[in-house]
Parts: sequence; C-alpha cells; structure tokens
Amino acid sequence: MKIGFIAMSGVRAHNEELTRLGLTLPGFVERNKKIASLPSLGLLTLAGMTPGHIEVEYIEVEDIRDQHELHGIFDAVAISSFSAQIFEAYELADRYRQQGTKVILGGLHVTACPEEALQHADSIIIGEGEVSWPQLIDDLEIGQLQGIYDSRGLTFDLADAPMPRFELLDPDRYNRITVQTARGCPFNCEFCAASIRLSPKYRVKPVEKVIAEIRKIKTIWSKPFIEFADDNSFVNKLHSKRLLCELAKEKIRWFTESDLSIAFDNELLSLMRDSGCAQVLIGFESPTQNGLSGLEMKTNWKSKQFDDYKKAIENIQNHGISVNGCFVLGLDNQGLESFQAVRDFVLESGLHEVQVTVQTPFPGTPLYDRLLKQGRILRAGAWDLCTLFDVNIRPDKLTVKELEENFRWLISELYSDESTQQRKTHFYQQMRQARKHHKSPSIALAG
Repeated sequence: MKIGFIAMSGVRAHNEELTRLGLTLPGFVERNKKIASLPSLGLLTLAGMTPGHIEVEYIEVEDIRDQHELHGIFDAVAISSFSAQIFEAYELADRYRQQGTKVILGGLHVTACPEEALQHADSIIIGEGEVSWPQLIDDLEIGQLQGIYDSRGLTFDLADAPMPRFELLDPDRYNRITVQTARGCPFNCEFCAASIRLSPKYRVKPVEKVIAEIRKIKTIWSKPFIEFADDNSFVNKLHSKRLLCELAKEKIRWFTESDLSIAFDNELLSLMRDSGCAQVLIGFESPTQNGLSGLEMKTNWKSKQFDDYKKAIENIQNHGISVNGCFVLGLDNQGLESFQAVRDFVLESGLHEVQVTVQTPFPGTPLYDRLLKQGRILRAGAWDLCTLFDVNIRPDKLTVKELEENFRWLISELYSDESTQQRKTHFYQQMRQARKHHKSPSIALAG
C-alpha cells in the first residue's frame, strides 16, 4: 500500500493590485515567500504515525490549474489545505477519486465545514488528526474506511507525538523547517483560526522530544532555520526556560510567535537570544486601544497591554531579537484614521518588521458567525477570499472601497524600499548596542 501526503501551498491574493504590489515590494513578498516555503508539519506528523510497511510520499502542490496530470499513483491520499485553497484541494480530491484513489481530508477547514468536505472525500478527520489516524490506517488496510473520524472532545498528548518524517522533504526546496513545542493558546481571540478551533486545551511537548526533532532535522540540514509552529510559544514560562537552555546547545537560529507577556521577563529574553532566536512575531492587532476592545473574548487581555506596546518592543529588540508586529485593518470601531495610525506606530516604535492584513472571517470562528448573523459577510462561503489580503466583510466604520484602497496605500507606505531600509537600519543599530551591553557573541543578526 502507498499513501501520498499532499500539501496545498502558494496562497495568492485575488486583488490584482495587491498581487502586483507583492511582486514589487521586497518587504511584502519576503514574508510571503517564507510562509510559502514551510512544509506541512501536520502531514509529516501523520506520516510519522504510519506503519513502516506502508510506503509514503510527501508532495507540495502550488497550482493545480497548470497541472493536467496527478502527482503519482497511490492507494490513498491525505490532502492538507488552507481555507484559501480549499476549492483547489477539493478539485484535486475529486480527480483522485475518479481514478479510484481513496481521499482523506482533515485539518482546520474540514473541522469547521465537515459536511462540505465530505462531498469530496472518502473519509474526513474532524479535530486533531493524531487521535484518529491509527484507527483510520487499520480500517484502510482492511478495506473498511469510515466516512467520518471525529476526535472532538479528545486531546492528543504531545508526549506521545511521533517523530515527523522530515526525510520525506527535498532538502533543496525548503529554507525553514517547522517544529512544534506547544499546541493551543490560553486566549480566545474572536478572529483566530488556529489550533484552538481543533482543541481548546493548551499543552506543551516534552523538551526531550523537541530536541530530538531538531537533531533529526540537523542530520538532513546542517544549519537549519527552525520555525516553531506554535500558536503561542512561551505561555508556560518554566517549560519555556528549560527548553531554551537545551536549545542553546544545538546552535541553530529560529523564529516563533508569542504574545506580549515575554517582553518584561528579562531572563526569558536572554535565554531566547542566547539560544538563537532571530525573530518573534507578536499580534499587536491595533495601534489604538479602541480597536483592541473585545478581540480577546475571555479577559480582554490584549486591550489591557496596550500602554506597554512600545516599551515591550524596545525591550525585546534591545535583547537582540527582531520583532515582527502584526496589525489587522478593518477591525470594528476603527475608521480611516487607523491606517495612518498603523504607519505612525511602526515608525515611532522602531519595529524591525511588520505584517498587515485585513480582518478575515475564517470558517468556524466566532468572528465568522457574528458577522454572518449581522449580514456583514459579502460572500458567504467564499473561502478562496480567506487570504488575509482580500476583503469579504462590510466594516462598521468604513466602506469596502475605503478598506481596500487604504490597505493598498498602507502596504505601499510600509513596504517601500525607503521604509524597509529605515526599519532595518534602526534595528541593526539596536543590535550593535545590545552586543556592547550584553557582551554576548551569540546574538545573531536577523535576515
């Protein structure tokens, strides 16, 4: 038996002018390329759970519109896709089924829209894939594949996580390799479409397992750049510090996503720096406090941190760690002033990198449900617009045209050669000062 693990990649904005800007503005396209170059850790993990007597192959598919032949002959394929490419994934699934190949679909989108996905699959997995995969494989081998494997309400223990099959990857294709150290997030942001929608429980992977994965990667890539595929790294500070102490011995460079709580833990920041952290991505979401109200549905935590935003950025970057700040345009309670406010905040705060998106109602999120109920979704079920750059909502303080036009203006401002170089120059000056202050040769320049 042979199983193909197929990852859909290469998400494209539908807005033609944004696509044009993405081809010409270095800062805008750099981050997109980094994201597009990441392999599917979920599929590699399932491949690691697949018994050794079953042949497996990993494939990346960027655009099936230009491809007339399928990507090999398999007994079954497991297809992974972002919401933005789910229609292409369905088309690929239908083509495989027409030739008699069993198709398995799973992930965030499938969990949010199981009835839709089941129309294009022999079997779907709802919830965390690791919980259902062993039973699915047993059923597949005896020819009794079930239509639905539902693991909702069940939590996968990361202490049981298999070694992902990193060796299935083409070493020349990928410049970043993903490793997971934790799953879930203690916060519940209305717009978030991450693993909290699969399982709300936050948990960490044992340190020794994380290090074992990194060492496996180093047998394939001598100097890997690791991207920790966590929704929110370093929530558990004790576990994080143990991990960072061990990570420092591996002499790698890495990137992760976290929240503002790391900013004033100087011990943690020093350990991050000394273990090779090049950059941390933090969701600031809004440069004004009124835009933050209600985003975090449990305690309104992000709004309460607003007064510390600029000081937090300064402290993290003073430790030699680049901050990539994320902002969402089109939030409720924000009008035309928000675009200039983002630009001003980026300049004044000294952020090294910035990522801007438009508010996007992903399926299965409280945001989608609320906006649909309010009649503010422009095209219900238009998952191909879930690119983070295409507008599919009616903002409460802006027209759709105002959101689109001002978003394009903001991108042009933030990712111009002049602005990008200004941010880099400021950060490198901070880096030099950090080296003098900490006298640490291990601080690595972020590229």
